[in-house]
Amino acid sequence: MRHGKKFAHLGRKTAHRKYMLANMACSLIEHKSINTTVAKAKALKRYIEPLITKSKNDSTHNRRIVFSYLKNKYAVTELFRNISVKVGDRPGGYTRVIKLGNRLGDNASMALIELVDFNDIYNSNNDSSNKKRRRRKKNKSTTNEDTNPTGPEVVEDVVIEETPAVEDAVIEETPAVEDAIIEETSVLDDSDVKNAEDQNNEKSNDKTNDESSDSENSEPK
Repeated sequence: MRHGKKFAHLGRKTAHRKYMLANMACSLIEHKSINTTVAKAKALKRYIEPLITKSKNDSTHNRRIVFSYLKNKYAVTELFRNISVKVGDRPGGYTRVIKLGNRLGDNASMALIELVDFNDIYNSNNDSSNKKRRRRKKNKSTTNEDTNPTGPEVVEDVVIEETPAVEDAVIEETPAVEDAIIEETSVLDDSDVKNAEDQNNEKSNDKTNDESSDSENSEPK
């Protein structure tokens, strides 16, 4: 009679079952998630979680115990070096089993078993839900306004004082430019008037010279 034998035999002999679970545990440590049947996933969960607990205390004795189960030194190194650091704060429940439906062919129920701390999708949702939200009370806002009634007014005064200064500067700059233009034009006008007067004087002198020469020529000899 099989009294007290509650573990899953999985249709295999003892030696075959142990090596199969060891191989699946090494694959889970390497890839962080694997697809298998639901019965094997549950058996693997019971097989690997005590080994992960052993890896939290990194000692030669614990490494040898884990190696006697896994029989793969690379998996032991990965477990003690990387996985134990990431699951150090978790007090158990290192794996998650997700059912995927039935398999085509033999209609066996399939599942995905993965390490909880290496799933970025679920961890990101948990981090966002764990954040605390702070809400401000209305009483505090009203008391702050009563205690500091001149706060926003001072800011408004500063803004009002700054804007006219800029406008005055613009207004003062524009007449200077206009005065400069007017002065230049006035200087140009004076020079043109002088040139015109000089030309007129020259023409009048020429005319007087011509008239004097004509009068001399017209006198009888």
